[in-house]
Amino acid sequence: MTKVLMVCLGNICRSPLAEGILQSKLNSKDVFVDSAGTAGYHVGNAPDPRSIAVAKKYGIDISQQQCRKFSVLDFDRFDSIFVMDKNNYRDILVKARNQQDEEKVKLLLNEIELSIDEVPDPYYGGEDGFEKVFAMIDTACKTIAQKLK
Repeated sequence: MTKVLMVCLGNICRSPLAEGILQSKLNSKDVFVDSAGTAGYHVGNAPDPRSIAVAKKYGIDISQQQCRKFSVLDFDRFDSIFVMDKNNYRDILVKARNQQDEEKVKLLLNEIELSIDEVPDPYYGGEDGFEKVFAMIDTACKTIAQKLK
């Protein structure tokens, strides 16, 4: 079974969406998807209500997810680690123990052709930010799902 981890800062906005979106595109018997944050601000909490709402709008239920913090052991548990932005990318690479760990870490939007390479954090914005982030993540997850099938 292939295992994929999605990572953002707090694990309440972007990475829960990425987890839910990628899960919706794959067979759970073949691919396990999880998410985590580089910071532990929201450990144990559900995703942001705005993330839950935008996912629900597209038929994806992420309401049962629980936020957790990235652990060095995640390098052992996962085959690929997709990170939403460069700050979190650097934070994950600092924890890498070797080149094998480093090679697992990728920026999510590098999987597709976009004029930007970071998924912006919609936390301090309005509802439209979550909609835009959903669209970006969905496009990247389509490509990732095709590669994993």
